[in-house]
Amino acid sequence: MAAMRGETVPLTVAGWIRFILRAIGILALLIVFVPLHYLYRIFAYGSPFPMLFLRYTARVVGAKVTRVGTPLRRDVFFISNHLSWIDILALAGASGTAFVAKQELSEVPGIGRLCSLNRTVFVKRENRMGVAEQINALKEALQDNWSVTVFPEGTVTDGQSLLPFKSSMLSVLEPPPPGVLVQPVVMDYGAAAEEISWIGDESGLHNAMRVMARRGTFRLKIHFLDPFSPETHRGRKAIAAQARTQIVERLEEVLGKPLRDYQHTVDAIRYRPPPAADNS
Repeated sequence: MAAMRGETVPLTVAGWIRFILRAIGILALLIVFVPLHYLYRIFAYGSPFPMLFLRYTARVVGAKVTRVGTPLRRDVFFISNHLSWIDILALAGASGTAFVAKQELSEVPGIGRLCSLNRTVFVKRENRMGVAEQINALKEALQDNWSVTVFPEGTVTDGQSLLPFKSSMLSVLEPPPPGVLVQPVVMDYGAAAEEISWIGDESGLHNAMRVMARRGTFRLKIHFLDPFSPETHRGRKAIAAQARTQIVERLEEVLGKPLRDYQHTVDAIRYRPPPAADNS
């Protein structure tokens, strides 16, 4: 009998072993990098250790990350599609960017703490005041010359569809801070996208356990697309439209077919078959 995606599926013995080993690996990285981070902060600002920590954490959970294109390092506003909490680990590890992310992510044991080390701003989608707080946090980040990433879909998809962009998340670019560019980004999990993605009613904890109990590794390509100046576009809606157009073009190039309707995607994978017997 099929299991709903939001329903807890018991892990196999081998799955529990992989989960525990990966959790131990993350704990070991914390023990090494967190003290180094705070020690560095005594002498200088802009510690590199959160970026390194998140990069290696992505690898521990199974992501083999490669970059396509060149990320800008500062004065840049990344706009990306969104599939998983792993996006934050991998994208921060590849570029050092800070994030705005949904509040639910902060409640995933361990993951929320990891993201906080990299200055992630957590926002409740249903809290209208959260949007104002988010914009203020982004303004401060851009003034400090950080690179900042938003996921303007407002939720996660499966890599074969793309929701309309919520341009309110780009209000910080009205008017754009001097010298800041926008660089669209595509997260490409290849054949593993549907399995890795965190959509539907699945809890963050269940998704984290399921992914970390998974056998082997998976490929994750991060496509850094051509940057553009927000000053050449009239307002946040035009900026969102330009970024979305570039992301759609690259996703369709990667998939080799047009994107599908998101609701069809949710309906199609609402029921996930139970995991096959794992005797490894």
